[in-house]
Amino acid sequence: MSETAPELQNLLANREASIAVIGMGSVGLPLARAFVRAGFSVVGFDIDADRVAMLRAGESYLHHLVGDPAGELKASGRFEASLDPQSLGDCQVKIICVPTPLGEFREPDLSYIESATRVVAGELTSGDLVVLESTTYPGTTRDVVAPILAAHDFHAGQNVHLAYSPEREDPGRKDFETATIPKLVGGLDERSGDLAEQLYSAAVEQVMRVPSTEVAESAKLLENIFRAVNIALVNELKVVLDAMDIDVWEVIEAASSKPFGFMKFTPGPGMGGHCIPIDPFYLTWIARKVGRSTKFIELAGEINRRMPNYVVERTQLALNERDKAVKASKILILGLAYKPDVGIIDESPSVELIRIFEALGAEIEYADPHVPVPPGGFGGILRGRQPIELNANVVAAFDAVVIATNHAAFDWEMIAEHAQLVIDTRNQLASRMLDSERYVKA
Repeated sequence: MSETAPELQNLLANREASIAVIGMGSVGLPLARAFVRAGFSVVGFDIDADRVAMLRAGESYLHHLVGDPAGELKASGRFEASLDPQSLGDCQVKIICVPTPLGEFREPDLSYIESATRVVAGELTSGDLVVLESTTYPGTTRDVVAPILAAHDFHAGQNVHLAYSPEREDPGRKDFETATIPKLVGGLDERSGDLAEQLYSAAVEQVMRVPSTEVAESAKLLENIFRAVNIALVNELKVVLDAMDIDVWEVIEAASSKPFGFMKFTPGPGMGGHCIPIDPFYLTWIARKVGRSTKFIELAGEINRRMPNYVVERTQLALNERDKAVKASKILILGLAYKPDVGIIDESPSVELIRIFEALGAEIEYADPHVPVPPGGFGGILRGRQPIELNANVVAAFDAVVIATNHAAFDWEMIAEHAQLVIDTRNQLASRMLDSERYVKA
């Protein structure tokens, strides 16, 4: 047990500890703000030079966050945005908030965690606290992070403290923010857990201590797998009820009248974001490693991954009824982001819709006020593209308009009036167009 723990305890209690947040994305940025608000000095480290430049200028790049986090951080006088790993050296707490994507074969890609941990290990001092927040499979903190630290002569539970506290951000949500979302913390040893609990209690209203890092890691997966499975359930129900000419949205509203034993989930064109489409595969991968299968979870993932194809099929049928083929048809995708009113396109089903439609020979454009300039990648699907500006003439020029993301910023009344054909995956225009021959739920 580290003899320097009381020193760190005192620094935390007096708000004199400096905190480094590694990764200033949709998790790290609001977390940095929460600690600055709590009175701590914070270093926000990122390898993205443009992101660091914007932070230094006080310019926010995540517009779904409430308020102006970058401006608030700059104005505080207690925040430094940095590209230099050496800036972490004077911080007694290092929190890792980096992506955990899937690899080519949907296996966990821990390269960001491993790289960030090496950066942290190079700037550690005896008695520091390291916390991993990235979503991952049970055992990552103990079996991946701890050995990297040990390779630099920092041994968890001896001369350094190590804990896991899963991020719980929900981009676009207005009723909760970092400080009001209950925080789970689990230490690799008791003293590490004590320090992590003390750390987060200074900035978050409610902190729940769990027995181990593995429990905290597993809880995070359960939270998102629960959502993935239930989304798959309503997506499958949608396909079945469509074939029976029953409106799944009306069924969901009816079931929602029950005050117990039911939780409302809604269907869509698939799943997106950096958690729900990915987290189930982290568990299925580690389950196979220990000789177990997760058939139920894998089936849910398969159903959700099929939904873009279902939307394309519904669009094909609708165009056929208008004596048009998908090939050479002009199709507008409304919304590139994975959910309403945010600019995040990670795992967005809209990207898959673009890929499938173009493979069938359609001419595709998209509109999204929250994604003005998408990043490259995605197999080249988005590279070089720009969103189009919507007006009545533009909307009317497309053979079909697919509502993939129901952003509040879209002029829905104009779209309903001027679109030749609407394929609605979000039930957005049902109240305006349900009885129209130009309207199809998908």
